[in-house]
Amino acid sequence: MYCIAWRGGRVSAKALRAPGPEMLAGILEATVGLGRPIEFLAILEEVAAAATRLLEAERSSVFLYEPASDELVMTVVGDIAPIRVPAGHGIVGHCARTRRLVNVPDCAADPRFNSSVDRDTGARTRCLLSLPLLGQDGALVGVLQVLNKRSGVFDAHDEMLGSILAAQCATALQRARAVEDLLAADHLHEEIRVAREIQMSGLPDAMPPLAGYDGAGLFLPTDQTGGDLFDFVPVGQHGMFLLLGDATGHGIGPALSATQVRAMIRVAIRLGADLDDIHTHVNNQLLDDLPDDRFVTAFLGMLDARSHAIRFHAAGQAPLLHLHAASGEATWHDATTIPMGAMPLDEPFPSKTIELAPGDLFALLSDGVYEYEDGARQQFGEQRVAELLRELQHLPMREAAGALHAALVEFGGGAPQADDVTIVLLRRLPDAVPDAMRGSSVPRPAGPF
Repeated sequence: MYCIAWRGGRVSAKALRAPGPEMLAGILEATVGLGRPIEFLAILEEVAAAATRLLEAERSSVFLYEPASDELVMTVVGDIAPIRVPAGHGIVGHCARTRRLVNVPDCAADPRFNSSVDRDTGARTRCLLSLPLLGQDGALVGVLQVLNKRSGVFDAHDEMLGSILAAQCATALQRARAVEDLLAADHLHEEIRVAREIQMSGLPDAMPPLAGYDGAGLFLPTDQTGGDLFDFVPVGQHGMFLLLGDATGHGIGPALSATQVRAMIRVAIRLGADLDDIHTHVNNQLLDDLPDDRFVTAFLGMLDARSHAIRFHAAGQAPLLHLHAASGEATWHDATTIPMGAMPLDEPFPSKTIELAPGDLFALLSDGVYEYEDGARQQFGEQRVAELLRELQHLPMREAAGALHAALVEFGGGAPQADDVTIVLLRRLPDAVPDAMRGSSVPRPAGPF
């Protein structure tokens, strides 16, 4: 087990004190850095560097948890031997045991403070912020300690920013540890299987409950991993962020891009960014991070369940289908802007709005649905999609999504799937609909992966 202690680097207080474009850009930059496929030791260094930089600290350390010995282990840059702390001892142990943030403004006055670490490293710790690193499965990965705020002590703003960063760090470390274990085993098939498991586990099992709405999502990659993604993210009591994206290509590379996009957007939402800022900043970050021949088409939409309106940017993602329950009419919407990561944006393109009447259905479908081919290379097409969803729109969306996928497979007649298939359905419920039809999702398909 490893850890890096990092010194140096700072950003201006202005960038961190007021939530805005500069802070959002800093967090997204850190998130992208943590998402790159680099070695485990380099990930640890990136974690410590990001914490030091964003929280204006003198240094940061990461203690990794070893379940076998029930210890927290820190390796310091240089010739100093790894520092091992029994879980539960000291401030770092208290943070690990309680899995709660610990902010100590005066370490010398705190009886939990272990001064032996300072003696071993030659450092002097005035104040510190300890943040638990919890993986996607809730397992303890370790503890991030940020030491000595350059301008006073850590405050509530630092706690909030540190908690967001810690969540991304934990995921990056958990992923890097899994990848390192796979590479050590040198079994390519097992490596791909775990990559698929990681990607699929990041997708929502169900649309979070939202009064008056039923939604479902399904993702079936062409290979064992794929470049499509979708997400439902609650925003307050009455909002839901809808995401569907498609990174160019197939396999592990696009899967990493898709995971990166989802992570950046979730961080931006937690920071309170609005739809336009999310679109602009994620686009510009992808432009810096992706190769010149790579981009991501994406639908980014914000549903307000009070006004029943979806305001959205469709960055190269089209067509979008709106089925009107009252008339049976199908309205198709085109993309509103270019794919993300294709060119820089100083300001967002104008967004568009779709209003959902009772019973209306909104369908976000990847190219793999419309372009699904049979043995004669005939495509499933928009007309078949609209006709089928008219027949299915009164079902729970979980069942409708499953039936759409089954229709694709039947249409293909045994022909291999040529592109990732992603289906996201959202329906505004009519009045007096049973609770059993709310917030459903499609179970992930079983298969020999």
